[in-house]
Amino acid sequence: MDKTLENTVDTYFGRKKSLSRNELIHAILKDYPSLTLNTINVYLSKLKKQGILINPSRGIYSISKKADFHPEIAPPLKKVYNKIHQALPYVSCCIWDSRWLNSFMRHQTFKQYIVIEVEKVAMSQVFNIINEFSDHGYMDPNTLIFDLYITNSDEAIIIRPLVSEAPLATEKKVAIPTLEKLLIDMLADKDLFAAQQGELDFIFKTAFEKFQINTSKMNRYALRRNRLTELNNMLNIISAK
Repeated sequence: MDKTLENTVDTYFGRKKSLSRNELIHAILKDYPSLTLNTINVYLSKLKKQGILINPSRGIYSISKKADFHPEIAPPLKKVYNKIHQALPYVSCCIWDSRWLNSFMRHQTFKQYIVIEVEKVAMSQVFNIINEFSDHGYMDPNTLIFDLYITNSDEAIIIRPLVSEAPLATEKKVAIPTLEKLLIDMLADKDLFAAQQGELDFIFKTAFEKFQINTSKMNRYALRRNRLTELNNMLNIISAK
């Protein structure tokens, strides 16, 4: 039933931009008269967590009109990706820039880095490619390397293993992680996302407010990374704010 409501809830709004809680519940009961008020509240809470409904003010609901996540593919990023893709065209990989995360944060980070995620068997090959043009490549760095070198560098290129079946997208012919992947990785990779750990709830809330988020895709990846409990806890936190 929740999937049916997810697919049809927008029809209750018609041409209206928003409905009061009572108006929305009344409309739902016309189609589903057997539902209890508690059950409807549970469904409305799920739709809020999924980013389908938003609360612009207390007791008011609106349908979310959000953008897809399209980060800027800067020329240096594209150049690095093309070097790898040309040398290893059949290897799965993605690339991203830590600057993308600044738009979700209260406090902007000044140290930036590029991250390449690639099949584990090809990590050494990618590392060698990076070393041909940069002295700041780091292969799967540990906490000590992050603390000693990466946090003090503006040019770090980090090579990490790509989790199998990770959700990826293509932007300007460059393979990048989806927003769903980046959010779950923030919960899992505390060294890589050290600058974001202090405001994860704000980052998640901002991401859900600004962009379309595929919660099914996010849940699947969270399960693969053994972070489903942390994700559910985070969604509960931001839905309560």
